[in-house]
Amino acid sequence: MPAGVCGCCGPLRPRYKRLVDNIFPEDPKDGLSKSDMEKLTFYAVSAPEKLDRIGAYLADRLSRDVVRHRYGYVVIAMEALDQLLMACHSQSIKPFVESFLHMVAKLLESREPDLQVLGTNSFVKFANIEEDTPSYHRRYDFFVSQFSAMCHSTHEDPETRTRIRVAGIKGLQGVVRKTVNDELQAIIWEPQHMDKLIPSMLFNMQDADDLDRAGHPSTPSGSGQDGEENPAALAENCFRELLGRAAYGNMKNAVRPVLVHLDNHHLWDPNEFAVSCFRIIMFSIQAQHSHHVIQQVLTHLDGNNKSTPRVRAGIVQVLLETVAIAAKGSVGMIPECKGSDVFTFESESPTPHNLWLGPTVLEVFNTLLKHLRMSVDFELGDSSRRNSSSSASSVRGRESDERIVQNAIIQTIGFFGGNLPDYQRAEVMMFIMGKVPVYGTPCHTLDTVKIGHQGTKRIQTMLLSSLIMVTSGFKSKSMSSALPPPFLDPLFSISLMEDSELRQLVLEILHNIIDRHDNRAKLRGIRIIPNVAALKIKREKISKQDVAFMKKHGQQLYRHVYLGCKEEDNVHKNFELLFTTLAVLTIELANEEVVIDLIRLSVALQEMALNNEENMPMSIRCGIMALVAAYLNFLSQMIANPPFCQHVSKVIELRNMDAPYLLPEHIFRDKCPLPQSLDKDDRQLYFQTADMAECLAGPGYNVERLSIPYIPQVTDEDRLTRRKSFVDTISLQVDIMSSSLPDKQSELAEEITFETLKKAIDTTGLEEQEREKRRQVMEKFQKAPFEEIAAHCESKANMLHDRLAQIFELTIRPPPSPSGVVSISAGHTQHPSVPVYEMKFPDLCVY
Repeated sequence: MPAGVCGCCGPLRPRYKRLVDNIFPEDPKDGLSKSDMEKLTFYAVSAPEKLDRIGAYLADRLSRDVVRHRYGYVVIAMEALDQLLMACHSQSIKPFVESFLHMVAKLLESREPDLQVLGTNSFVKFANIEEDTPSYHRRYDFFVSQFSAMCHSTHEDPETRTRIRVAGIKGLQGVVRKTVNDELQAIIWEPQHMDKLIPSMLFNMQDADDLDRAGHPSTPSGSGQDGEENPAALAENCFRELLGRAAYGNMKNAVRPVLVHLDNHHLWDPNEFAVSCFRIIMFSIQAQHSHHVIQQVLTHLDGNNKSTPRVRAGIVQVLLETVAIAAKGSVGMIPECKGSDVFTFESESPTPHNLWLGPTVLEVFNTLLKHLRMSVDFELGDSSRRNSSSSASSVRGRESDERIVQNAIIQTIGFFGGNLPDYQRAEVMMFIMGKVPVYGTPCHTLDTVKIGHQGTKRIQTMLLSSLIMVTSGFKSKSMSSALPPPFLDPLFSISLMEDSELRQLVLEILHNIIDRHDNRAKLRGIRIIPNVAALKIKREKISKQDVAFMKKHGQQLYRHVYLGCKEEDNVHKNFELLFTTLAVLTIELANEEVVIDLIRLSVALQEMALNNEENMPMSIRCGIMALVAAYLNFLSQMIANPPFCQHVSKVIELRNMDAPYLLPEHIFRDKCPLPQSLDKDDRQLYFQTADMAECLAGPGYNVERLSIPYIPQVTDEDRLTRRKSFVDTISLQVDIMSSSLPDKQSELAEEITFETLKKAIDTTGLEEQEREKRRQVMEKFQKAPFEEIAAHCESKANMLHDRLAQIFELTIRPPPSPSGVVSISAGHTQHPSVPVYEMKFPDLCVY
């Protein structure tokens, strides 16, 4: 019998084909025959080896129906496939799945939206089935590409476009669920797939965001469109699910497409959508992976260092958001910033997911400070171009944009540093201080000669503002650990600059560090406080470590307060901060010995204003007197000494009646009348050392030291340069070198006369002066504090060392070289070289 007869004869056809044919009714509107479908399902379960043939036959029928546009039978075939897929879970289902996926691909390739949605729904049902054994050969590359294309549908009909996009997002969600938990399908995390998955989700999230901004909500009220049919909501859920399943090694491939998408669609300015995306990322990923996102954003910031200021500002603001969210979940969990990138520490919370490992803390700050410097360079470059260009308005706009970048970086530094544990915050403070350019000290990170004085000041202001943010809330148990010399010395050097803004920033940093009980808010504003007890100031007994700190660095603190008061550009805020500095020192670090030193400092400030050897303006002199009055009023009430309080109150009352310009409530008002001079003879208007010593007489206070006037010692800082720029310093060095060279003109000899010889022989006056000098030295070494004597001796030793260094520099020349070249560079004369055979060597050097 011919083979064709067998194919046409129904009873001779295989049983599985007859069962499959029976489920299709004559009219597709009647739908799937349930009884015949039950028979087919029973047969498939009873004979699982036939599943692959059933699937292949169904696939053939479906392909023919798609080509012939018989969509009713296509729906029936997919329904039958779904039921068979749900009912059979045997080993033989693998070949059947291949046929099923082939049919789904056929539907997705069609141009009919209904078929695409039908195929997507079947794939989603398949994705929700948990298979017993993994598949070694199955790949989903086609489905990722096709579903991603559906997510970007541009169909003319809005409703149809929404249906296709929703189906595409559901399909991607099914791919994610089917692959992320399968170790054999780790290929889904590779860049070629992530570059399709993530932008497709972001595109739908962004589209809804754009509609909201334009005033057309993506889900209008009354439309009946729930979260499952809203592309934006569905895409966000899928995005969260994908990130929540990302392992440590996949974070880079998951975050990078987000950054690329934001770049390609120019979503950094404005950056609301970018911030929203990274909020979703940070709340979706595992807590221990937060550092990876921060590192990715930092790297992206490096890659956009030449972008517009607003783009860089948008990236920095996103970085701030990620740091803020990471800090909330892991306060105190930042890794050590010493040594290698492998960190070990104990959690302050027993919750294991609060662990935050990652890049070293200093690496983060180094990147941020680098971009802060670059922003300042761009700003200064724009200002120089503005001077030589006619388009001043656009350049000014770019400068203001650079300020936005700088403020965003400072906020990020402050927030990140503010959530570090204290021991790491101290290291960050040292790191930032090492970046601040200080005149006279080596700075390895900033070329201050290129950026000039204006750039140097701008860098100093920015870095000190960052330090204020980092030190805010800093609580150290010991001042010696919070203010080590490598941090304190450059900070005080900046406090001697002739710039009131820089001095204000330095004082605010000191307040953040010294004020450990948050009393500054109660002391805000320089004023005569009538009742200090009403402020309820918090304080503790000074520790031994802090006593040792004041013994070592107290004179340094007093000296900088003294010198900071007489600056001619001081304004009201400077005096307020100086008052707060003295008050905080009294609260946190004052014992009986420190109290005496602070009173001596106050009296010295009063004498400086009265004597006016510095030729200060009258407003500054009156401001200093008001500062002394406000502080002594505060100090007298803090130490609770009634006679001292009465003496201070009496002087303040007399000033209020006769010299109100010596009180803070009057002198710091606008248009306060100033006197022509200060009358030294009116002793009642001033605080007298003898009266205060009498008030403090008794146990606890060494009042004899009050008779020793406070004199700040001269140190290297005065020589370094607060008064000179780098150019002035170099010029001065050149002048010294040139003047020290031998001059051809003969020096004028001193004229010797009879009177000169007579004065040289007469030594009676000299002996009296010598005795008086010895008496003063003896008295000073007997009564002065050890720290003051040590500072005096140290300053002499430093001056001697500097003189010797200068002499050696002038006398010791470099050895001659046989090059025979004569040159003059930087003001230094290079002496003519001589040939080797004419050099004279010491005997011991000749062999």
